[in-house]
Amino acid sequence: MNEALLISNIVLWVVVAVMGFVILALVRQVGVLVERVAPAGALAVQEGAKVGEAAPRLTVDTLGGKRIEIAAARSDERATLLFFLSPDCPVCDSILPALQSLARHEAERLDVVLASDGARGDHEAFVQQKGLEALPYVLSTELGIAYGVSKLPFAALIDHEGTLRARGLVNSREHLESLLEAMALGVGSIQEWAERETRIQLRTDH
Repeated sequence: MNEALLISNIVLWVVVAVMGFVILALVRQVGVLVERVAPAGALAVQEGAKVGEAAPRLTVDTLGGKRIEIAAARSDERATLLFFLSPDCPVCDSILPALQSLARHEAERLDVVLASDGARGDHEAFVQQKGLEALPYVLSTELGIAYGVSKLPFAALIDHEGTLRARGLVNSREHLESLLEAMALGVGSIQEWAERETRIQLRTDH
């Protein structure tokens, strides 16, 4: 009886030890994967205005009749987030609640401007349907061309000096917030930051 109990205890401890080694190996592998996977950020694009340079400066009219100057230097030190969308873009529609929430929570330092083109009546109906009256909404084909917009939804972040700080395709709140984070880090996109950190780590390892 005592011998059987001893053997079962030994077997149990062997199993526990093996499981411990397996868990340790899995934790190590997860750590490696986390280091290799870049953080989710707005997908950077190559066309159009260059990050770090003066953003294209255009004067446009909102649907409400207000004239605003995009990328003009601002004494209030507020940044501007241009969000390009379309009423018939499903992804744009799904991200609007996150965009409106971001506009409210970042109101002290950020202005959100919605931009599109097409028939004015369609956009006025869209604004009313989605409750977008609180955000400036402009129709300008030239604005989209200047910022290299080829796919939607697309966002561009301009600092108070009129410099383009970040831009890219966005389809989630995380992507939107990544633009602000990229500006804070002084890079054009979260991908750029991740690549820079990887290069630094590689140099350190060697």
